Amino acid sequence: MIVETGDLTKTYHMGNVQVHALRGVSTGIEKGEFVGIMGPSGSGKSTFLHQVGLLDTPSSGTICINGQETSSMTTEEKARFRLEQMGYVFQDYALIEDLTVVENVAIPGLGLGRDYHEVMEIADGLVDDVGLGGRADHLRKELSGGQQQRVAIARSLMNSPAIVFADEPCANLDTESSQTILKLFRHLNEEKNQTVVMVSHEPWHTEFFDRIIQFRDGRVDQ
Repeated sequence: MIVETGDLTKTYHMGNVQVHALRGVSTGIEKGEFVGIMGPSGSGKSTFLHQVGLLDTPSSGTICINGQETSSMTTEEKARFRLEQMGYVFQDYALIEDLTVVENVAIPGLGLGRDYHEVMEIADGLVDDVGLGGRADHLRKELSGGQQQRVAIARSLMNSPAIVFADEPCANLDTESSQTILKLFRHLNEEKNQTVVMVSHEPWHTEFFDRIIQFRDGRVDQ
């Protein structure tokens, strides 16, 4: 298993109210799978993604990523681990306004302190891979939503991550652009054996997934 969780819980405290977002989730994801995380609104699917993506800390339980148990990691160790092992794609693209396409893609590589020229060469190649070679020097404001999301996918691959986590990456896109993004994820999964874990609420997305982990009321719905 490249992702394995044991009895994972997450409780948010809002004043005197406790919100149990995850209620003992034990599940796993194999290397090379394209897994959809699905369920009704408020079922815990995005919370789960944020836990296994080490973007948040669980209330209890265990998370093992690519053979490493993460609960004992310091904040600094988690930050380094995320850069080395994980790529992220969010629904709002999260691109930096004043940077070009290729500069946005290069950020994770520069964050690891890699050689600038090597990083930019890799970033150029990734921009080509997602079909934006002619727009490498464009700014965010010059791109459509679908193009911005392709930049985000290229950026997620900068450090050759073990896993790409995508949190509703098509939520702000029309159907045609959504199909382009899903086909790109499918291509990366099949051609590069890239593990992809994607949160979605759209039933038609299921045709692209190898497997679906269904959530309901903070639990995996068996």
